[in-house]
Amino acid sequence: MLRHAYYWHVGEDPDLPVARYVTGWGRAGDAGLIAAEPAGPVGAAWYRLFSEEDAGFGFVDERTPELTIAVVPSRRGRGLGHGLLAGLLDTAREHGFERISLGVEAGSPQEAFYARFGFETVRPGVMVAALDG
Repeated sequence: MLRHAYYWHVGEDPDLPVARYVTGWGRAGDAGLIAAEPAGPVGAAWYRLFSEEDAGFGFVDERTPELTIAVVPSRRGRGLGHGLLAGLLDTAREHGFERISLGVEAGSPQEAFYARFGFETVRPGVMVAALDG
């Protein structure tokens, strides 16, 4: 799922450290959901907190978790991303986070998808959603 989530960055630079999004999974501030079919996982959404020194692509601050979401290409357009994102935002609220961020390719159609969930662009390639409610 990590490859599906960051293909647009990896295509630019195959040495980008995208493993930071899953290495050492289970630390404080990590949460995720998986969409699975009988053959295996077809989507995932997760978030984690980063320090300023190890900031992710959508880093805002050390109190705001950064969200990652991926659906395998053959299952896109079927509502899996919507369900994963809605569920993960609920999880973040339950865990007491005030907002959540994500990195997105600036100018991509995905920006409109995230905007439907309350995400707003705070700088090119970074969107944030308030979780108050």
